[in-house]
Amino acid sequence: MSTKRNKISNARRLLFFAALIAFIVGMFFLLRELLFPKAYVDIVDKYSQQYGISKDFVFAVINTESGFDTEATSDVGARGLMQIMNDAFLWSRKHLDVIHTDITYDDLFKPEYNVEYGCCMLGYYFDKYQSYELSAAAYHAGMNKVDEWISDGIINPDNFDAGDIPSKSTRHYVNKVITAYKAYGFLYD
Repeated sequence: MSTKRNKISNARRLLFFAALIAFIVGMFFLLRELLFPKAYVDIVDKYSQQYGISKDFVFAVINTESGFDTEATSDVGARGLMQIMNDAFLWSRKHLDVIHTDITYDDLFKPEYNVEYGCCMLGYYFDKYQSYELSAAAYHAGMNKVDEWISDGIINPDNFDAGDIPSKSTRHYVNKVITAYKAYGFLYD
């Protein structure tokens, strides 16, 4: 009788642990999708490759900027998934190698165009600074501001520390994007 009870008890324990593991795995995937979602994967893959930047970095910027809301508009007028400002849009059209040059600022609510322009800018910043941290800082504060911080010796691109960024909002933004970038790499790769 005791042996039968032990077998039943062992079977219950095994069943409990199997259910617990299934629950933990399920929660992992649920939390991953809630906190670090991936959408527009084909578009992000296409333009991150074209402009030579990590797709995980692009997902991190989109997640931080808009939470994947294509209709997002900031208080200062930034639009779409990657929250592109009109002046950045116009500068990109004039100075960078974007494919779609016949679109308007209103078209930036369309994921294809928004991600193309955002990746083009991020790729330009990455080519210039060779750092995702400095690229994120330039995306948030503007390239001229980052160049000013470098020329004034406030930040050192060869030994960069986000804590050296004088703007609290840009420092917070860079930390948030880089944390998300690392999370995307860990959770999906």
